[in-house]
Amino acid sequence: MSADRDIDAWLAERGITLPDSRARARATLEEAKIINPKKARMSEQKLERAEALLAERYFRVCSAPACQPVAYASGRELLAVDPRSHCESCGGSNNRRAITDFIEACRRKGVQNVVVVGGSPAVREELEDQLDGHVQLRMVDGTERHTAEKARHNVEWADLILIWGATELHHKVSEHYTNVPPPVGRKVIHVTRRGVAALLDAAMTHLKR
Repeated sequence: MSADRDIDAWLAERGITLPDSRARARATLEEAKIINPKKARMSEQKLERAEALLAERYFRVCSAPACQPVAYASGRELLAVDPRSHCESCGGSNNRRAITDFIEACRRKGVQNVVVVGGSPAVREELEDQLDGHVQLRMVDGTERHTAEKARHNVEWADLILIWGATELHHKVSEHYTNVPPPVGRKVIHVTRRGVAALLDAAMTHLKR
């Protein structure tokens, strides 16, 4: 005798707990005759088919505004999920949501070239991986020697400069950017909090002004 699973519990494991989302998912599975509308359980042999069908038809998305355009761009139907950890866009990560928001803010404001001064090697690598293909990024190691000439070229090139003061950043490096006079200086943002989300939130606050 084959084992079976409670259908609603199985859906809940995928974040499909909201009444409307659960009803839509069940209707889709019923139409494909994967589940019986009169039964509360389904055979484990059908789980793989059920998973594939829902993944093909729906984009599971949370309520974060930044995740909605990503979901629409998928071409699939949107299916609201809770908690956010099941969102296919951000996975419940503040960093991923901030990156999605930042990319959209840069697109709206025409920002293409971004310089980040400071940050640990791991965080710089994360930013490069996540922003690659969306903005041109130059990362400045805040612990190594950095000439005024190189900083000047970065300032001329950049649409936005983020000075990450709460991280690994020597004063001799940051002062090349903090002493930039206006109007060029208006594109220089000082960030005093740690974390990728905090960095990008500060950048977005500036871009909205």
